[in-house]
Amino acid sequence: MPRPATEVPASLLDRLYPAVRGALFAMDAEDAHERTLTMVERAPRLLGALVRPFAGAPDAELARDVGGIRVLGPVGLAAGLDKDGRGIPFWPSCGFGFVEVGTVTMHAQAGNPRPRLFRLRDEAAIINRMGFNNRGSQALATRLRALRASGRWPAVPVGANLGKSKVTPLDIAPADYATSTRRLKGLVDWFTVNVSSPNTPGLRDLQDSDALETLLPRVMEEAGDTPVWLKLAPDLTDEAMQQAVAIAIRHGLAAVVATNTTIRRDALATSAGVAAEKGGLSGRPLHGLAKDRIRVVCDAAGEHIDVVGVGGIETAEQAQDLLDLGCKAVQLYTAFIYEGPGLPARLHRGLRRPVTSSR
Repeated sequence: MPRPATEVPASLLDRLYPAVRGALFAMDAEDAHERTLTMVERAPRLLGALVRPFAGAPDAELARDVGGIRVLGPVGLAAGLDKDGRGIPFWPSCGFGFVEVGTVTMHAQAGNPRPRLFRLRDEAAIINRMGFNNRGSQALATRLRALRASGRWPAVPVGANLGKSKVTPLDIAPADYATSTRRLKGLVDWFTVNVSSPNTPGLRDLQDSDALETLLPRVMEEAGDTPVWLKLAPDLTDEAMQQAVAIAIRHGLAAVVATNTTIRRDALATSAGVAAEKGGLSGRPLHGLAKDRIRVVCDAAGEHIDVVGVGGIETAEQAQDLLDLGCKAVQLYTAFIYEGPGLPARLHRGLRRPVTSSR
């Protein structure tokens, strides 16, 4: 029987974070996010020195192969939090075993009009309709080269989440993704093809079988030896998910990431106020739906392709549960905002022994 995960005592970092969170949550959500990114971009060594003693790297026994790469631990940072790679030198200090930046697009773009990021504090959730606001894949490539040249590249693997530019028509989307792949090849450890955000018009149409059959080979051709993952939405039917996984396997992708945010609101306690805002819902209310979708993906994946689980993970028990379902790793975003920089290390401590997979 798999060993049950255990919760571990809160560190000093965990106990201090609520005061920091209170100050950040007194601000507009996007302003707080921008201020945090500015801090970690400008002072990664100082902030890392403050955080690392209470977090630190995962135990060596938790290292594993996931989607064609070797991660230091099974808890990683999900795409969306750091679209332009501004905090790459800092995130490993929090105990992440791997880091995914983006979503990045071929063209720089401002994203959707503000306000576009909303907290549901009572439910530990976030609604966003950011619209892939980023400086473009060329700017990210320039940043990554500078980090590598300056010796500030982290020990953990770093991947890039790729999306379609809003101005790019769907029929030439493969060229858009291929261009970003070509620009970033050799600078990141894997690519994730994001066809599952609800905030770019038409993007989720690329999850259809015919669209994937055209898109994935173009990205694979440009990626060469760099592993490619595919990120799916939780709002797909079982059949659509199974078909997407089958296509990913057939084209030689290394992993499927399940899941992105949801457009559903039935898990929320209310449909009024912030809950009525359009966009993708993430955090605690997503977990039940995500787990159900992850089970479908893991069953379809079998031994043929790795699965990375995402969606409302807050505890070591939840992370362990997804690993037992068949995931090779998990990713965090919203709970990291609510729980703070001590969360990744706390989850890893709860997963101290190697996990027995059910696959």
